[in-house]
This record gives sequence, C-alpha cells and structure tokens, in this order.
Amino acid sequence: MPKVVDPDERRRELAAAVWRIVRRDGLDQASVRNVAREAGLSMGSLRHYFDSQPALLAFTLRAIIERIEARVAALPPEDDPRRRAELVLAELLPLDDERAAENQVWLAFTARAMVDPELRALRDEGHATLRAGCRALVAALTGTGVERETDRLHALVDGLAVHAAIDPEGTTPDRMRAAVAAHLDGLAP
Repeated sequence: MPKVVDPDERRRELAAAVWRIVRRDGLDQASVRNVAREAGLSMGSLRHYFDSQPALLAFTLRAIIERIEARVAALPPEDDPRRRAELVLAELLPLDDERAAENQVWLAFTARAMVDPELRALRDEGHATLRAGCRALVAALTGTGVERETDRLHALVDGLAVHAAIDPEGTTPDRMRAAVAAHLDGLAP
C-alpha cells in the first residue's frame, strides 16, 4: 500500500530544505534540483507540490511571515502595554537559533525581492505588517507623535535584525533586549 503523504506537511518539509540550503549555500543554490536532493525527493516528486522554483520560494517566504504571525497570535493576553510590546518585539527579533535562522533566510529573500515581483509583493506585505504592528504598539504606549515613533521603532527592529545577521557576536540577544527596553523607556508617557 502506498504511503499517504500529508501535502501541507510535505510543503513545510520542502520549505525547511530551502532554509537549510539558503543558510548553508545561499539563495542562488536553492534550485529545484538542490531542494529535491536536500529533502530526499526526486525532482518529479517536488514538482507535485510546487510547479516552479518561484512558487517554492514564494511559499518559503510566506511561511516565514506565517510563523511570525502565529507566534505573536499565541502570546498570552497582556494588559500592560509596555510588557505587551516587549513580548511582541521578542517574537520579531532573532533572539534564539530558530528566529536567527528565520532572520537570515528573510534577509536573503529580501535581496532577491529586488528583482522578483512575486517575492517583492510578499516582502512588501511583511514590511507593511511589521510597520502596522509597530504602530499598534506605539499607539498603546503613547498618544503623541505616533507616526514618528512608529518610524523609530520600525527602524530599530529592522536595524537590530540586520545587525544580528551581520554581527551575531556583537548583537547578542541581551544587547537587543536592552536596546528595545531603552527605546520603550523613551516612549513612556
């Protein structure tokens, strides 16, 4: 009897194979052939789930957005806006190995999005969602200068993510948490 394969699970496994290749060898090496090999599948089997490399890459980028959204949605309710901001921002920043990997893959895709319209649309969606989240956090913390402070918080989060990818030894989780805490202190009414 043939093995029953959950198509959603198989797609997630293929996205995980893309992640491993991107982190190890770079996004240019995430060809259908290399992803199939990494996942232990034939190219024909991979094409059963994704009809093209762009579709596979778009799914992988979408998966990052969905993972972050799911983590934020799973946070426990928090009445204190400052504590809520800290919890949400901790889910966005590369504070552990899983989120560092996610960050590295996101940044690789961001560069590719400059020349790939489908990835650009997903990148732009992620950017807009992050900005909207920063705006909601800022609005809950302060009633004045919301747009300016949204710009500052968004830039801080993006900057810390880039710095963590470039200089992980210097941009430690403790330093990122301290930068966020200092910024949030400055937002207190």
